[in-house]
Parts: sequence; structure tokens; C-alpha cells
Amino acid sequence: MNYLKVTSNKYPILKVENLTVYQGNYLAVRDVSFELISGTDTAIVGPNGAGKSTLVQALLGTIPRAAGKVEIFDRPLEHLGRLCHQIGYMPQNFIFDRSFPISVSELVGLGYVDGRGVRSQRDEGKKAAIDRALKRVDGYHLRRQPIGSLSGGELKRVLLAYCLVMPRQLLILDEAFAGVDAQGAADFYTLLNELKQQENWTVLQISHDLDMVNRHCDRVLCLNQSLICTGTPEIALSPQNLLATYGPNYSRYHHRH
Repeated sequence: MNYLKVTSNKYPILKVENLTVYQGNYLAVRDVSFELISGTDTAIVGPNGAGKSTLVQALLGTIPRAAGKVEIFDRPLEHLGRLCHQIGYMPQNFIFDRSFPISVSELVGLGYVDGRGVRSQRDEGKKAAIDRALKRVDGYHLRRQPIGSLSGGELKRVLLAYCLVMPRQLLILDEAFAGVDAQGAADFYTLLNELKQQENWTVLQISHDLDMVNRHCDRVLCLNQSLICTGTPEIALSPQNLLATYGPNYSRYHHRH
């Protein structure tokens, strides 16, 4: 197994061992093993159809796995209990009915869980937590707007506020910058970088932007159905590893802002 190494006082937040996942009859993820170390920002990279989103969905428990083990916070995925609230998730595409009458504050409030692990409707600290989260993502002025009126960049910030409304340890992003222009993505990632330092988040993200990954991430998992390599960006994003991961067309995934 190709596990990341634990150094100093760091510890594994997530452990994946020999994970195999099918999408119907198609083998989407094959025998993948890795660890995610606390306080790190790890990117999953690979071509379209490589199994990146399937891997993330299996880690979240939203699709079944054919084989393998997943442990989060030192517990099997199936027995997380209240610890599931310590995980924040931002999907690639947040699909919803734009006519649905829910405000920004109400959406962010859905991420709030009280001390008993209950999504409270009338917790006196809830409004303050919502307002604080929105201010931190520069979205407080949007609080009364219906979510259907938001731009792509505004919606990304509101979803980040959803993750911020209560303390979390692990943040999982599935191509969080999809649908946002280059400048918006750069601004969003600057904000994300500041917040992950302040919150001491461990981050696992899918990204197609190899320049961003090289600048900001600590570790990289190169995936194409199976795990091709893991390592620092300098190692994992070498021409040889990119060729092995993407094939001869890997250069088209290389973006510059």
C-alpha cells in the first residue's frame, strides 16, 4: 500500500485501504489506498473519467464500495455517528430548483448542528453563527437573497459559509471552482487558503487546475482508475507522472491564471 507518511504531531484523518468501486458494471476505482494527514491540503488529479468523483462519493458513503475499507477520524465510515458533522462537502454542481423559496441565511443554517448533534431550528446561537460565517466569506450582504438569484461565484461563497457555520475538521471539495471564471477561482482559492489556516482544516479536493495544485497543495494523488502515484506536487506533477496519469494529452489540463 502506498500510504502517506505521518510526521511530527500530524495524524491520519482519513484512511483508505484497497478501495474498489463500480459504477454499474464499470470498474471506476480499483484497489486504491492512501492516508490523509491532519492539516494538509491534498489534491486528486486525473483525466475525465478517471474515477475522481466516484472516489469522493465512496468516501462520503453516498455510493457503495465493492471492496476495501474507509476510516475517518479513526472510525469505520459506517460508524461515524455525530462525527459526520465534522465533514464539510462542496459538490462540483449544486443542483437545485432556482424557484425554491429559500434564502441564503436559511441555506447556510442547514449546516448548523447544536451541541447534541441536532440540526436545531431555534438555537439562540444559530443566527449569530450564520451571520459570522457569511461575513467571513464576504457574503453577509447576500443573507436575505433567494439562492436562485446568486451568481456562480456567489453560490460558491455561500456553500463555503455552509461549511463554516460550525467547526469542522475535514473539508472535501469536488471541483469547487467549476463554473467560475479564472479571476473568480483565484479569489475563491485565496479565501479558501486563508480559512483553512484559520480553521486548521484538512482538505481533500478534486482539481483540474494543475498550476493551482502546484502552488497551494501539500500532497497530490494522481488517479486514473487506480492510484498512479502520490507525493508532493514537485514529485507527483513531474512530466513522467503526468504522462502516466493523463496519457499523451496531459498538457491540455495545464492552466494558467
